[in-house]
Amino acid sequence: MAGGNLSPRQKMINLMYLIFIAMLALNMSKEVLSAFGLMNEKLTESNQATSERNSAFMASLEQKAEDQPEKYVDLKSKAAQIDVLATKFDSYLETLKGKMVEKLDDPTDYEVMDKGDYLDENFFKGDKLKPEGEEFLAQIAAYRDGVVKILAGEKGMQNVIKDVKEKFNTDKVTNRDGIKQEWLSYHYKGFPLVASLTKMTQLQADIKTTESEVLSTMLAGELSSQVAMTNYTTLMQTSKSAYFNGEQFDGQIVLGRTDASTKPSRVELTLDGRKLTQDKDFTLDGGKVMLKVGTGSVGEHKIEGSLFFLEDGKETAVPVKSSFATVAKPNAATISADKMNVVYRGVQNPMTISFAGIADNNVNASAQGLSRVSGSKYVMDATRIQGREVTINVTGKIDGQSVSDKATFRIKDLPKPTGTIRGEDGSVKMQRNALEISTVGAKFDDFDFELPLNVTGFKFKVPGQPTIDVNGSKLDSRAKSALLKAKRGDDVQIFDIEAKASGVSVILKKVSPIIIEITN
Repeated sequence: MAGGNLSPRQKMINLMYLIFIAMLALNMSKEVLSAFGLMNEKLTESNQATSERNSAFMASLEQKAEDQPEKYVDLKSKAAQIDVLATKFDSYLETLKGKMVEKLDDPTDYEVMDKGDYLDENFFKGDKLKPEGEEFLAQIAAYRDGVVKILAGEKGMQNVIKDVKEKFNTDKVTNRDGIKQEWLSYHYKGFPLVASLTKMTQLQADIKTTESEVLSTMLAGELSSQVAMTNYTTLMQTSKSAYFNGEQFDGQIVLGRTDASTKPSRVELTLDGRKLTQDKDFTLDGGKVMLKVGTGSVGEHKIEGSLFFLEDGKETAVPVKSSFATVAKPNAATISADKMNVVYRGVQNPMTISFAGIADNNVNASAQGLSRVSGSKYVMDATRIQGREVTINVTGKIDGQSVSDKATFRIKDLPKPTGTIRGEDGSVKMQRNALEISTVGAKFDDFDFELPLNVTGFKFKVPGQPTIDVNGSKLDSRAKSALLKAKRGDDVQIFDIEAKASGVSVILKKVSPIIIEITN
């Protein structure tokens, strides 16, 4: 291509060919940068979810420490120390990431993050480190060594300690040429900004994962050690969840273990403040306290007091604090749609139908399209019902007597699906290359049923170009060719979207179209 006497026309063709190759290489570089950016976003989302789980766990641990200080105060103290280390290191990394992108107009435009100037200028001075680089290594070491010190000697933490040392190791690294290289230079010197940003987000993920592992391992160890009598609590066992006035309450207050070895040496109980006496109001059967008291008037009744046990020659009290409810005999059924106050054609509408105080096997419900799944769970298929309403009749039997009730539900059609591109609907602004790889979808807006829609085809229209029928949910080669002819600011249309939903037995309404404004 470079030899011989070439004509001016041939020289121009050769030059354009070289420019085309360079453009291809540039485009590939931008795709790699975008991939790093997408990875960084996914890691950030995952880190947020992990932080929420860790916060919930710490809140639960604090509550346990208040309720049972002898078991959980020491565990909470160590967990809090780990949390302080994690929060400090995570905050440092978050601040550093903010400085790395603060001069960018758009911190989510990863295609411009191809330089590593910030870290190169702030971390390194030739082959040596600047104070900022030394601070970065010091932060890693402080977190790593702090966690190892706190967990040292803790039973079951050997694997966690090993993992922390490996994940936050900053020893020299052997590069691909077999040469020993400083850890910070190996991982961050000369790298694109987006790559370094993603690595730091991964460090944050390792911090949060480590905290989760520590907390879960600590709790598992504490639970496995709870075998002493003081670790037991009382439970209420009843034959049913509610009682009618005039009935005898047959509840049983028991410990976690119910064998004879857990029989209390002394019992002090009250029912709504009235002291209960043995033999008259309760008897002892192994580890059970068998109550035989009247249920009293309608409402909630409290049983309180203590069970006393001999342990190492000393009497230990286990508190009792339970309640039961007395209700009047039912005269109305409870009928509810689990997800809405209407039923929809074309889907299996879940429903709960029961009578308060009546066992499910003594309750029967009937209506067109209604069928029982199990117990009080039913499904209503209103697809073939004419009209806009359906009435459900319910009967129940209790103490040899029958009771009945009914309820009417409105019948509605499934809502109109909304077309989406990359999860967005309506009018959307997108770059041309993003549209080429995006997925066309459909969804039901503000609809309580989980009915994922599968797009099987659509029509694609570029201004000034013929409409193209596309099979599947992505642009095909013809559509991409037409898209290349769209100008910046053109509105590209995706319409006549064909969508199907699994398990739906009716034809869906027409899916709303999507308008995409091309931004480049």
